[in-house]
Amino acid sequence: MPQNSKEYQKLYMREYRKTLKCQEYEKKYAKEYRQNNKEKTDQYKKKYNKTDKGKKVYRLCSWRQRGLITEDIDKIYEYYLSIEECENCGIELNQEGDYNTKKCMDHSHITGEFRNILCNLCNINRID
Repeated sequence: MPQNSKEYQKLYMREYRKTLKCQEYEKKYAKEYRQNNKEKTDQYKKKYNKTDKGKKVYRLCSWRQRGLITEDIDKIYEYYLSIEECENCGIELNQEGDYNTKKCMDHSHITGEFRNILCNLCNINRID
């Protein structure tokens, strides 16, 4: 253990630089790996995106990019999964298939606040 703060700071910075070099190396290695194994990583991504976790990550990221602001995003996602009918018109919702009956998360584009789960048609016709 160093005797004074100057020695301690030198030791700390030396270790810190080592970790930075490791991080840079890992970034470079990961990039090279992805480039050299593109087909393998693409297959992995396709497989992951079909899992429940992959679907959830994609949907939550999409909601955040579109402006949803909430602290209980997991609770909203669980609610989203449980809803089977549009909360506006009552039509049966689906995840895929018919464009008009597709399940949508409705939120205020001004405040970012979650409102409800609607069919795509009601969501499009909704006025903020």
